[in-house]
Amino acid sequence: MIIERTKKEVIIKLPSTTNIDTLQDVMDWIEFKELSKKAKATQKQVDNLVKKIKKGRWSKTKDLLSK
Repeated sequence: MIIERTKKEVIIKLPSTTNIDTLQDVMDWIEFKELSKKAKATQKQVDNLVKKIKKGRWSKTKDLLSK
């Protein structure tokens, strides 16, 4: 594995035998970390939002299933 830093980007070179699914998981995690470092929400606020989203999703799914 080789990691290079240029003025505009970081380049990571991996062997072609690297498992793509695992690599995608790692890249998703890195993207999440980059996006969330700017977030100002508390964990409690995030938990409440997730709770609301799940509740709304279940209501919509329930309505669709009852038709």
